[in-house]
Amino acid sequence: MRFVKALVISFSMYSRIPVPQFPWKEEHMKYALCFFPWVGAVTGVLLWLWRWLCGTCEIGRLCQVMIGAAIPLLVTGGIHVDGFMDTMDAFHSFLPKEKKLDIMKDPHIGAFSVVALAVFGLLYLGALSEISDPAPFGIFCAGFFLARCLSGIGAVTFPSAKKDGLLYTFSGSADKRIVKAALYVQTLVCVGFMLLLSVRDGCIVAAAAFCVFGYYYYRCKKELGGITGDTAGWFVVICEGCMTVCAAVLGWLL
Repeated sequence: MRFVKALVISFSMYSRIPVPQFPWKEEHMKYALCFFPWVGAVTGVLLWLWRWLCGTCEIGRLCQVMIGAAIPLLVTGGIHVDGFMDTMDAFHSFLPKEKKLDIMKDPHIGAFSVVALAVFGLLYLGALSEISDPAPFGIFCAGFFLARCLSGIGAVTFPSAKKDGLLYTFSGSADKRIVKAALYVQTLVCVGFMLLLSVRDGCIVAAAAFCVFGYYYYRCKKELGGITGDTAGWFVVICEGCMTVCAAVLGWLL
């Protein structure tokens, strides 16, 4: 039962999918991060079903791309995009660490985050419009799972920039040994699935995700001294974007 409740907590926190509500206890939160990637699995499955529906009903390409881009936001409620925007404002402020952390707490958005999100959105839509072949598209869908596996690993492995906040609560409550083992296994399974679809494309897209993961650690350590909940969202968005661009480029090379 504790694992079922951990699953529900994970979906309640990181998605807008309706789930039963109950008081969160530490014994259940210990394993919540184990199920974080499953939010990405739901996103990937919905995207694949949307692609199938578009092919069956001959839905126009513009509609395919725009709704395809909206599906991850509808599933997550934009929680990771919120972190992306806060982090962009902080990173581009060029202020000391403490000021950057204060900026990330501010509920208002700044010009840097708006510009960064607009540029990212255009690149993402352009890349998504170029992914049509089954193998690259399947790998693209699996990327939502992989990004969350890596984000979860970072949450229980990388140093925290502050001693409060949602990420600190989740990582502090986590049974790190179990969570790491579960996320490592899920990462291997996801990469294996990508390679099953296409060895070349799977290797390149997975490598891109791991490169972004390394950059995530380096940038956050340099800028903030560690990670926060906002930077975790920033990583998920950047990682998904890079994998999408890679899948699009590989589609051109087929």
